[in-house]
Formats: sequence, C-alpha cells, structure tokens
Amino acid sequence: MGFTLTLPLYSHPKILPNKQRLRFEPLALDYGCRLVPNTTSFITRKCYSRSKRLVVTAAYGAEGARRRVYRQSQSQQPLSSAPVKQIASFVVPAGVFVAATFVLWKLVEKLLMLKPSRSSSVENRSPSQGVKWSFAPGTNLLSGVAAKIDRQSKQTLNEFAKELRAFSSVDMSGRNFGDEGLFFLAEGLGYNQIVEEVSFAANGITATGIKAFDGVLQANIVLKTLNLSGNPLGDEGVKCLCDILVNNACILKLQLNSVDLGDEGAKAIAELLKKNPTLRVLELNNNMIDYSGFTSLAGALLENNTIRNLHLNGNYGGALGANALAKGLERNKSLRELHLHGNSIGDEGVCSLISGLSSHKGKITLLDLGNNSITAKGAFHVAEYIKRSKSLLWMNLYMNDIGDEGAEKVADALKGNRTITTIDLGGNNIRAKGVGVIADTFKDNTVIINLELGYNPIGADGAKALSEVLKFHGNVKTLKLGWCQIGPKGAEFIADMLRYNNTISILDLRANGLRDEGAACLARSLKVVNEALTSLDLGFNEIRDDGAFAIAQALKANEDVTVTSLNLASNFLTKFGQVIITSDLISIHFIFCFNSNPTNFVAVFPFSFGQSYFSFLDSLYHAECID
Repeated sequence: MGFTLTLPLYSHPKILPNKQRLRFEPLALDYGCRLVPNTTSFITRKCYSRSKRLVVTAAYGAEGARRRVYRQSQSQQPLSSAPVKQIASFVVPAGVFVAATFVLWKLVEKLLMLKPSRSSSVENRSPSQGVKWSFAPGTNLLSGVAAKIDRQSKQTLNEFAKELRAFSSVDMSGRNFGDEGLFFLAEGLGYNQIVEEVSFAANGITATGIKAFDGVLQANIVLKTLNLSGNPLGDEGVKCLCDILVNNACILKLQLNSVDLGDEGAKAIAELLKKNPTLRVLELNNNMIDYSGFTSLAGALLENNTIRNLHLNGNYGGALGANALAKGLERNKSLRELHLHGNSIGDEGVCSLISGLSSHKGKITLLDLGNNSITAKGAFHVAEYIKRSKSLLWMNLYMNDIGDEGAEKVADALKGNRTITTIDLGGNNIRAKGVGVIADTFKDNTVIINLELGYNPIGADGAKALSEVLKFHGNVKTLKLGWCQIGPKGAEFIADMLRYNNTISILDLRANGLRDEGAACLARSLKVVNEALTSLDLGFNEIRDDGAFAIAQALKANEDVTVTSLNLASNFLTKFGQVIITSDLISIHFIFCFNSNPTNFVAVFPFSFGQSYFSFLDSLYHAECID
C-alpha cells in the first residue's frame, strides 16, 4: 500500500545543473514512483499511501551550487510547454493512482474496524463468564488475552504447563508471566491429580489475574500449598481469592507475603478463616495490616479451630493490634505457631499478648517476638510465660533491647524449663554480665541445643564466661557468636573450650576481629581430635594468609577431622595464600575419599575456580573412590 521516494538529506528541493536530467522510473511492486538524477546518490525512505500529494525533490550536483526553491510563478524564464507536458503525462496518472489507493485503503480500514468491536466486548466480560474450561492448557484463553501472547510466549507457557502435569512440587516464582500467563496456566490445576505444591510468587499477577483461579481451585482436590507472595494483588485481589477458596477443601498452606495487603484484605481473610475448615498455615508477612486488620483476624481466631500457624511478621499491629490478638487467642484451641516479628508491639503489647497466651487452650510451640522494641520490662512477662509453658519449643527475642537485666530474667526462667530447644537472644545489648548469667543456665539445662547470642557486645570476658560453662556442661549443638567483639583474646577461650566440648557441631564466629592471632589459637585446638565440630564460620575476621594457613594445616594434620564446612570469606587473603590454602584443603578432600568417608569437604572462599578445574577434581575424586 506504499510507495518509495528517494529523498536527499535536506527537505527542500534543489536546482539541477543544465547537464543533469531527471529520470522517471516507475516501481510496479511499491505502487509508486522514483525520480533519480543520473549522477547523484540518494537516501531511500519509505512513505505510505496516507500522503495526499507526491513531492518531487532534486539535489545538487558535484559542484555544490547554492540551494534554491523555484516555483513556476517565481521563475524568470518559463519552461517550454513540451517538457511540462512530458512531466505532466507521468505525474498526473501517478497522482490519480495514489488518491484512488488512499480512498480504497480508508474504506478497507473502516471495514476492518468493525471486527474488534465484537472482541472488545468479550474482553470486558468477567473471566468467570467468558472462559470455557477444557482439559488442554491454554484453550481457556479469552480472545483479547490470546491476542497479546505471541508464539514464543506460548511455547514458554507450554513448558510451564508441562511442569504442572509432571511434578508434585512446582516452583514458577520470578518468571514474570503476568495475568495473561496465569490464565494460560491456571487450567492446568483444574483437574490435576499430581501437583501438591505450586509457587506463582513474584510474577506480576494482579487482582485481574486472580480471576483465573475461579472454577479451578474449586475443582482441584490435590493441591496442598499455594504461594502467591510478591505479587501486587492488593485488597481487591485478596478478596477475590478468598471468595474462591471458601469452597476449597484441599489447600492447607496459603502464602500471601508482600502482596500489598491492607486492613480490608485482612477482613476478607478473616471471613475465609471462619468458613474454610481445612487451612492450616497462613502467611501474611510484610504487608500493611494495621490495628483494624489485627482485630478482624482476632475475631476469626475465636471461631476457627483448624489454623495451626499464623505469620504476621513485618506488619503494623502495634500494641493495640497485640491486645486485640490476645483476646482472640484466649478462646482458640488450634494455634501452634505465632509469628509477630517486627510489629513494634512494645512492652505494653507484650504484656497483653502474654496474658492471652497464658489463657490459650491450645499448645503454643513457637513464639516469635523479634524486633518489637521490647525492653527489660517486657522481658519480665516473657520470662513468666517461659516458666509456665509446657509446650514451647522455640523462643525468639532477636533484635530487642532487654539488656543484662532482661537476660537475667530470661535465664532464670530457662533453668526450670524443660521444653525449649532453641532460644534466640541476638541483638539485645547483652554484655558480659548478662552472658555469664545465661551461661550458668546450662549447668542445669540440657534441653537447649541451639543458642543465638550474635550482635551482643559480650567481649572477651563474655566469651570466657560462656566457654568455662560449655566446656563441660550443657548440650548445645549450634552456637552463634557473630559480631560479639570477642577479639583474639576471646578466640583463645573459645579454642580452649573446643578441646573439651563434645557437643557443638556448628560454630559461628563471624566479624569478631580475630585476626591471625585468634585464628592461630583456633588452629591449635583443631589439631586435637574433635568428633563433634562439622561447620566453622570465620568470615569477616581480618584474617590474613598466616592465620588461614595455620587453620588449613591444622585440619590437614588431624586425620580424624570432622569439619565439612569452613568459611573464610571476606578476610584479607592474598592470591598466593589462597593457592597454598586451597592445595591443603584439596588434600583433605582426598583423605576423606581414602577413608571411605561419604562426606565431602566443602570450603567457602572469596574466590572461585574455573569449571575445567572442578571437572578435573571431580574425575580424580570418583576415580579414587572407585579404586
């Protein structure tokens, strides 16, 4: 429908020399014409038949005379009638042809515009009305949606659909297929008898896309876990999803983290909890739920007797939200885990919450109160609950501000507790005095196996107090002391403890300023037989070549070493030191192989090897093991 013109770099016509002539060349395939001087080069541009006139331009010759524009009325000497008639005999038919083509094109365009008006009405219809479900993935596409998905996207979505039909657990997070892709894939869940867990997290799904589940989740009787986290669903999308899940009888775990959920969406979820008898785990982390939303959820807990785990981390509950939630907990019998990390509930909120938990008829096994601005005053209420609890297994007070006073209250409560196995007191401004009291707990308590004290300025004195007790007491298997300012002197106490302790398996000493002196102390202890330690983390400790080399030599010298993970990342190792240390650790790798130990040695360094080098090591490893 277009024609081709040759145009110069400038938009104005130019005078041709006397010796230069214009040659008219009709272009049959392009429905147009081209005026080409005999000797001048031109730049070709595409034009289309929407133009209403044909512009003829000329360019300068080689001499580059000054550019001028002549019209017949302005020229000094009129052109002879013969050339004008010759040009007109070609230009007039071409102009008539272009005008006729333009009129025909406009008529065809109007005729074609009648068809989309029908399809647009289909797009405006709700997906539940416009979708006809079938067994083949993709056949339920709306006409408007199908037009947006090109061939390559369809091929990719077909691959995703195959995953849904082939595996019981499918992770499609971060693939950015959006609402259109979800309409394509959702049908694969309708009568699916295989997939039990599916993640559509971070795919740009909005409230419109959630409608794709209508008629699908009601028919599915196998799916147990649905993850829609990281999608901008908003309250509208969550409301739509809740309406669909009311009649679902199989989903046990629903993950809606970071979906822009507010109080209105929380109300819809509360109504779902009142009617749905199967949901066990509900994750609503990192949303915008305020006091009103907490109140709605608390009301649902009064009626729901099936929910087990409730995750509300990173919301805006505050003290009022905690107080409302406490009232719902008093009459609830099913809840086992309550996650309230990062809700700024404060001491007042903790007091109300602990009161509700004390009246709770069920058995709380996990309580997460981290990052909630709790001080020693709030720690008193937590300690009282620890004393009375007969079911609590995991207690988190991470990143609060209980200090030494609060640590003493919690430590006193732990002496009589025989259920808690994991206690997290990291980031609470606990110093040497508070750690000393906590350490005394392990003289009587052998139940705690995981102890987190990181981000507390305990110093070398705190490391000494803790090491003296753990040397012969307690049953701690995981000890985390990262960012505790223990220094080389504290490393000496830790190293001495490792000589005698036979329970600690994972030791985290990151960012303690150990330097080469502290690394040397640990190296001397690693030469001694220790059948428990398997993981040692020494990252961010200003260790140089000498300290790292001492540790590598110690591990190499100990034929019965059980360490399978060593982290020396983010230290001050040179390239020469990296090569020497790596050679020692590789030799340990083969010692494992010769001793028929199925556990490979894993070393974490701030550098990497080429693929061919790893392939070489892998071939040697398998060859030695086969022999």
